[in-house]
Amino acid sequence: MASLLSVVVGLPGNIVYGRILPAVGLSILISSIYYSWMAIKLARKENRDDVTALPAGTSVPHMFLIVFLIIGPVYWATGNAYLAWSAGLVWSLLEGVIELAGSFIGTKIRKILPRAAMLGSLAGVSITYIALNPAFNSFAIPYIGLVALAIVLLGWVGKVKMPFNIPTGLVAIIVGVFIGWISGLMTGTALVDSIKNIQFGIPIPSITRYFDGFKSALPYLFSAIPLGIYNFFETIDNCESASVAGDHYSTKEAMLADGATTIIGSIFGNPFPTAIFIGHPGWKEAGARIGYSFVGGITLFLLTIVGMISVLLTIIPVVAILPILLYIGIVITTQAFTSVSHKYAPAVVLAIIPWLADWTKNAVDIALGAANTNASGVGFGVLEGAGLNYFGMMNLGAGSIIIGMILGSIAVFIIDHKFVHAAITSGVAGVLTFFGIIHSGIVKVNANFDMFIGYLLITVIFIGYYIYYKKKGDEIHEKVSS
Repeated sequence: MASLLSVVVGLPGNIVYGRILPAVGLSILISSIYYSWMAIKLARKENRDDVTALPAGTSVPHMFLIVFLIIGPVYWATGNAYLAWSAGLVWSLLEGVIELAGSFIGTKIRKILPRAAMLGSLAGVSITYIALNPAFNSFAIPYIGLVALAIVLLGWVGKVKMPFNIPTGLVAIIVGVFIGWISGLMTGTALVDSIKNIQFGIPIPSITRYFDGFKSALPYLFSAIPLGIYNFFETIDNCESASVAGDHYSTKEAMLADGATTIIGSIFGNPFPTAIFIGHPGWKEAGARIGYSFVGGITLFLLTIVGMISVLLTIIPVVAILPILLYIGIVITTQAFTSVSHKYAPAVVLAIIPWLADWTKNAVDIALGAANTNASGVGFGVLEGAGLNYFGMMNLGAGSIIIGMILGSIAVFIIDHKFVHAAITSGVAGVLTFFGIIHSGIVKVNANFDMFIGYLLITVIFIGYYIYYKKKGDEIHEKVSS
């Protein structure tokens, strides 16, 4: 986050380290306190000592999207860092409001959606945004990344105890730091420079920033609507994942907490929505319980207040930490397949695919952007001729968390021969597509007519199969009766 805002976008350090990061730290602290309290209530209710608090913090996909969809464009167009920051706060406020609104229907949606569809979509984001980049970076510096990964696999997958019972994650980091400094990857010069440039900061509440940033944010706000919907679906998925792991939290309460902390954070200067993190089963498997959430929140808050984030990056090689995220991706994806009946495995796979499309599109966009061009500039036909159907990839990946659950649900209903359920699901998908909630980068009427027609046609097909099987069943019943 710090690198994206200061290096990629170019925001000055006094705003990044003095205002935004302390506000982010405060948001995470508040959310960690509340989710710790939820865990305490659950532990008391069920008289258990193995409850793991829901992990929460800044949504990683949202972080990239807000940086590149609003903060960056506004700053590059105006050169006004305060205006770009304020526009991001307006966006975050809207996402928080959508999350709060979604809390009133979240529990019902969770009961309706098949588990294979929810966990499959969650596995998709785990494989792509949680696991792939850490894997790439780990293997780019294998003398640290691969060693740290081996330690993580030994401790958390192989259940091998570390020397002196030191926590596995800490062992991986300590070994990574040692190799990083011995190898020369980390240098004293960078450490000294980071200490000299420490920026202290305190999150300061302000309502006027909303008014200052509204005009600049207005052209981008329609894009916040599907992202807000994405956020509350992510919360639903993560609550389901925690439930499978044994901790049954209230979806409504979690969504209210997400929305409230996002709004509070934006008031104090955080442009990034808070969300329940993917990875609860992984942390639970690693031994985390209630305290890790609160301790993590207070530690991160203090680090952002005193400006130590930039210093830590010059002490600890990031590649020593990344295998932990790779492990989380492995656990979540494994859970998606092992916690549902084997017959639903195709539905899980289908729910993953939109995420692969979304991640690949973003990777292509980044690569083309680095060459000062884009897919339109290169030409969609040229890319398709080279074997990359960019338009189809964009269609499939826009709204990936919702699309994954829709496709996964349709697959589950087909497997169970619940053709009416499949028809209703595809009908709902058609409506969402028509208004640009999915399969489109912007909310508008008739956003993607081709996809809308596609959903309409398969709805007719499912209804046809329902009528056919019902008629066939009636004929069998008549024969048996006669």
